[in-house]
Amino acid sequence: MILVSPEKPTRLSLLLVDDDAELCAMMLEFFSQMGHRLECAYNGKDGLARALRNSYDLAVLDVLLPMVGGFTVLQQLRRRKAAPVILLTARVEQKDRILGLNSGADDYVTKPFDPDELLARIHAVLRRGGRAASGCRSVESFGDLQVNLQTREVWSGGQIVELTALEFDILHMLVASAGRIVSREEITASLLEREPSPFDRALDVHISHLRKKLEHGRSLIQTVRGVGYVFTAEPGSIS
Repeated sequence: MILVSPEKPTRLSLLLVDDDAELCAMMLEFFSQMGHRLECAYNGKDGLARALRNSYDLAVLDVLLPMVGGFTVLQQLRRRKAAPVILLTARVEQKDRILGLNSGADDYVTKPFDPDELLARIHAVLRRGGRAASGCRSVESFGDLQVNLQTREVWSGGQIVELTALEFDILHMLVASAGRIVSREEITASLLEREPSPFDRALDVHISHLRKKLEHGRSLIQTVRGVGYVFTAEPGSIS
């Protein structure tokens, strides 16, 4: 009998930007015990500098930071890097969460939180970013719109379209089911990995971003009110 050793979990390199020194110390101990490398920065200026200078699998970013605010750090980071970002926020109002998503966050965690929940959210975001396009053609073309499922690139009119990891995954899911309604519940459970809520606007925000980046006066993603979304274009149909 040949025994196969279980695959060793991937060691993650993470950045936490938070001015709460006690929280950072707790997270350093927790992630070290889990076999991951965590670095901490205690203000927005240092956090942005580290994120731009080094390569991390994911950054966890507090919204309320000294020197440079969390939303500003996120916006500056998004202009220069595509690394996933999870926001930490003590704010529970929906408008603050939507602002974070509009700024390019991949997910958010509300304080106080359980370290295991944060790690689970990190794994969920990274799984979304690394989804394979097995069983699909590597490139789906709709006139001047091309979606490369292997390289995770989208081109429109010969220009590359900058999408976040989650925006690409939503587009991929809709394109793979072109002409069929994909329910909100299906997208939320598969990509956001949580139960849908009638008050959760996260998916609507991401769909709105996709439309602004891709449609330019043409209709590609149709909303079926109360049900979900459908990618309406057929291969080669866009001019």
